[in-house]
Amino acid sequence: MTVLDRAKPVIRWGLGHAIPRTVLRREARRGDLQGRMVVAAAGGHDLTGLFEEIRAAGPLARTRFGWMTTTHAAVREVLSSEDFRVGVLGSDGSALGRLAAWSAGEHLHPVRPPSLLAVNPPEHTRYRKLVTGVFTVRAVEQLRGRVQEIADGLLDALDPGRPVDLVETYCGLLPVTVISEILGVPPSDLGKVLSLGAAAAPSLDLGLGWRTFRHVESALAEFDAWLGEHLEHLRRHPGDDLFSKLVAARDGGVGLTETELKSTAGLVLAAGFETTVNLLGSGIALLAGAPGQLAVLRERPQLWANAVEEVLRYDPPVLLTGRLATRATEVAGVRLPRGALVTTVLAGANRDPAVFTDPGTFDVTREGARDHVSFGAGRHHCLGASLARMEGEIGLRTIFERFPGLRVLPGGRRRETRILRGYETLPAVLAA
Repeated sequence: MTVLDRAKPVIRWGLGHAIPRTVLRREARRGDLQGRMVVAAAGGHDLTGLFEEIRAAGPLARTRFGWMTTTHAAVREVLSSEDFRVGVLGSDGSALGRLAAWSAGEHLHPVRPPSLLAVNPPEHTRYRKLVTGVFTVRAVEQLRGRVQEIADGLLDALDPGRPVDLVETYCGLLPVTVISEILGVPPSDLGKVLSLGAAAAPSLDLGLGWRTFRHVESALAEFDAWLGEHLEHLRRHPGDDLFSKLVAARDGGVGLTETELKSTAGLVLAAGFETTVNLLGSGIALLAGAPGQLAVLRERPQLWANAVEEVLRYDPPVLLTGRLATRATEVAGVRLPRGALVTTVLAGANRDPAVFTDPGTFDVTREGARDHVSFGAGRHHCLGASLARMEGEIGLRTIFERFPGLRVLPGGRRRETRILRGYETLPAVLAA
């Protein structure tokens, strides 16, 4: 390996994590709303006051980095508009962009092309059509019985008489086990994929420390190598899993390339793990702390699906996302130049009083709870939304039915992440 090759990871980390983190911290000290938001999120602080401060600055608040919005209507407009695209570092042709492109790693990454999160039409249209043709709502719903079996098995393994970290023993294991079965992982490789899923998940975040960054890159590279062998196996011996069906999927006789298949698997592993582990952890913490809400669910179990929507609204797994204007445009009466960056604060839009009555109250009976934007909107609406909802409903209902005396203990720790939101640890006792 040459000196230049050894420098590439350092440059990737610097451009994608160290420099943004340093600049955001500096601007936070100067009072910039976006800097303050990201720094406060990394500290695990309550962001409600900042949501309102941004909203009070108008439908689009000006920041050091572009524009920012917590207005529900503006968030949906930006995410659904043809005037905006996902932005990828290295795609703007600048000197900094060329440096980022030169230093990019060769292995898959869930937020770099050809990931569905990072491509735009027409590539995105073709790519997503093939993927959604396999990951249909009906196909996901057929997994319901198996998800229930996995949840039951994980809870069977817990000792109700001893304190337990629910993130480690339940909230994380449920989604990554489900994802492994979707990917057709053989039993002999399950342990490896479970550990790689947990290690690769932070790849979706911003401002990682060097050690975490290297750990994530190592996990992604190992998963990439494993996927090459796994894809060859699935081509020779296709199974009933959804990934085997995606390998065989064709549109006009053309399927996904090897790189696109790997990228989809990496995205399913990282994003599928992140959204659901955070949904389950936050849901357990919210419901355990609201015995009145649990009582309602016990009397009206048909409300469990709505309870999941309310958890997603009140404490979503993803704080924000961004879009770049492809042309001069207007949003909510604000003129934006071509290239403008608009940060849509999903968690803030979910607290917009113009859409949600008494938005600061957690209410499992809330009408319109599903109007949240936690899964985004438009062409990049989360592909795994149906699966996350189903896992959330089964995972939350089952643990509280099995352990009605569940009590969260002091010491739970929120994750020190800037975009992803959830619990790193959630200690609890299962029996009263």
